Amino acid sequence: MNVKEGSEWGGIVTNDEKLELEGITLNVYWYVVKEGKPVGPRDTMKGVNLSSPSVAYRHLQKLEDLGLLQKDEYGEYVVKRKLNMRGFVWVGRRFVSKMFLYALIFMSVLILEIVILVIHFGVEDYQFKVLFTLLIIVTGVAMGLFVAEGFMQRRRLLRGVQNSSHK
Repeated sequence: MNVKEGSEWGGIVTNDEKLELEGITLNVYWYVVKEGKPVGPRDTMKGVNLSSPSVAYRHLQKLEDLGLLQKDEYGEYVVKRKLNMRGFVWVGRRFVSKMFLYALIFMSVLILEIVILVIHFGVEDYQFKVLFTLLIIVTGVAMGLFVAEGFMQRRRLLRGVQNSSHK
């Protein structure tokens, strides 16, 4: 068992743990985090579209063994710690690509630039208008690139989850 420090899965994670956090187990983990409340095997079975509560229970147990979930006094599972993956951040109970956050920053700047251009349009000269229009175009292109990269990153992650769940 090899130990990787600071890997994309956060903290100290072994290769075995990384393998167990692919496919259905990863989907079960995301479901429990997204619910934000204690869940049992039947809830998990329905939420992740599994074939039986025993399959859900097996994956919940894996996550408990890895220290990501814990059982409460009623035998239901709650999140013990949130997993970290390179390129993604937790925003509340949502797992969001950093690319989308960067796009949001550029969108804010773009809106500010458009407001400034509209306010100053009548009083500024032609050179200012051309320069600010070019600035708006560059900011818009940057925002578009971050949005596109965020969608591609999410698609790669989901494709990896689907491929590993069919193995």
